[in-house]
Amino acid sequence: MSQHTAEPRVVYEGRYQRMVVRGTWEYSERTHAGGLAAIIIAVTPDDEVLFVEQFRVPLQARTIEMPAGLVGDITAGESIEASAIRELEEETGWTADHAEVLMIGPTSSGASSEKIAFVRAIGLRRVGDGGGDDSEDITVHHVPRNRAAAWLVEKMGQGFELDAKLWAGLWMIEHHLDGRPR
Repeated sequence: MSQHTAEPRVVYEGRYQRMVVRGTWEYSERTHAGGLAAIIIAVTPDDEVLFVEQFRVPLQARTIEMPAGLVGDITAGESIEASAIRELEEETGWTADHAEVLMIGPTSSGASSEKIAFVRAIGLRRVGDGGGDDSEDITVHHVPRNRAAAWLVEKMGQGFELDAKLWAGLWMIEHHLDGRPR
């Protein structure tokens, strides 16, 4: 029996993730409906990119990321756009008039079935301080768009872990998926 046709076997299931074996392949799945997360590309009216800094237990390190969160983890059936705006406000204190899904793809196709939606937040306005929910300790960074890549490189040099999707997000600020300028 090949890994394509083998039945999946759940070997561990927690609150947010499960570990699955299919043939000889081991991988994780998100336990919430759809297993989808959203990464929010947000640029303020002052042309600053919003980043979040937080401690991530699996890495045992502080990370720099774009705001992100699970889709439908609080309200089943919540749209990607509504989840993205909710997470943006919770993590950064900024909200958006609307959100646009740019693309959906796997986060780590060899290790997880999770997919992520890149979502562009449009019409930003500040409504609070951000910082996450009671279980999170998030620092919000507002970085001038024309300095964002250099700032990220500086943060790497300071020992922060950086999500490689940050550079894809920066590219999507300036470009459509087919490469045309925005």
